[in-house]
Amino acid sequence: MSRLFPHPPYAEDQPLSRTILTTHVLYRGFQTGSTLGLLFATTTQPLLHLLLRRHPPSPVGAFWPQLQRATGLGAALGTAALAVGLGARMYGREEIEWRDRSWRLLENRGQVEVDDWGVVGTVMGVVGVGVRGRGSGGEGLGGWWRRVLGGAGMGSVAGVVGYMAWRYGIKGGRRDES
Repeated sequence: MSRLFPHPPYAEDQPLSRTILTTHVLYRGFQTGSTLGLLFATTTQPLLHLLLRRHPPSPVGAFWPQLQRATGLGAALGTAALAVGLGARMYGREEIEWRDRSWRLLENRGQVEVDDWGVVGTVMGVVGVGVRGRGSGGEGLGGWWRRVLGGAGMGSVAGVVGYMAWRYGIKGGRRDES
């Protein structure tokens, strides 16, 4: 994602600063909400089973839609929360502050790398939902957006986990100097 934006040598010359910073913050809200929704879904289902003891635990096939819905809802709520947060934080700021913050994002090689992995994961999550296709039937538009957001959110989380495994596991946290 970050590689798509122009990156001049000086912060004062950074074009599209508001677009860059807004895109970054909203995507981080999406990833954070997805992670929280995923954690919520994976912890509440077993806890409810242990506490209530009324129903046997859901088989994996039945748990998957719940996981997608919770992740999709978390992604939507996280994006909305950080949209409000960005507006509150950057309200009344001068243009140079927007340029400086967006330039620093593009200058940070680690940030660009995690963006790349996250976007690839997000795309793969959406493609996975498209390939898997069908929902539980009769969901209408409400079920559709949660499935797509849930798949994108789970893919985004998987992309960041993949980045961390690659960067800190395989590469030992070292970067190639170039």
